[in-house]
Amino acid sequence: MNEPSLPPSPGSREHVSLDLVNSEIHLPAGVRRDALETPESTTAWLVERGLVGEDAALQSYCQNRLSGLRGHLREAFATRVAGGHLAPGTVEGINAALAAAPNASLLHYVPGEGFFRSLEHPATRLVEHAMSVIAEDAVALLAGDESERLARCEAEPCMRFFLRTHGRRQWCSVRCGDRVRAARAYARKRAEAGSSH
Repeated sequence: MNEPSLPPSPGSREHVSLDLVNSEIHLPAGVRRDALETPESTTAWLVERGLVGEDAALQSYCQNRLSGLRGHLREAFATRVAGGHLAPGTVEGINAALAAAPNASLLHYVPGEGFFRSLEHPATRLVEHAMSVIAEDAVALLAGDESERLARCEAEPCMRFFLRTHGRRQWCSVRCGDRVRAARAYARKRAEAGSSH
C-alpha cells in the first residue's frame, strides 16, 4: 500500500456510477485496491459520497450486492466503449437496482407541523437506496449525451473509465499517461541498444 492512490478520473466526481466502477483499481506489479473490500470499507465509500448516513454499518450481504452492481456497470460501460455483446443479466441487474428502492415520496403528518412528503429509506433498505441512486446515474450516463465521451484508460493494467475532456485523451490520469510514455521510451532505448550490437 506504499503506492499513492490515483486521483479521481475525469467525470467520476460528477457521476457516482463512474466512481463506483473505478472503486476497484489495478496498478503495476499486480497491486490491486478495492474500496469495497470489506463491509466497513464499503460503508465508508458510501458515507464519503453522501449515499448513507455516518451512523450506517452495512453487512457483507450489502457489500456483495454493491459489488455485484459494480460488475454490471463495468460490463455496461465496457460494452458502451468497445462495442460487442452485453453479458446476459447485465441490464436486468442494473434495472433491479433502479427498482429496489421506493421512488415515490410518501405523505406524512406530524401534529403541530402539518403534512410533508419524504422518501422512506429504513435502515434495512440503505443499500437499496444507494444502489438505486447509482443505477439512476449510470442509466443517465449510458443513455445520455455524455455517453459519447465515455472511455477506458489505455494504460495497462489500469481498468478505470473516464469521460474524455478532449477527443484524443487516452488515459484516466497524468500518472497513467506518464507510465505509458516512460514504458515507450524504455522500449525505444532497448530497441536502439539491440540494433546497435
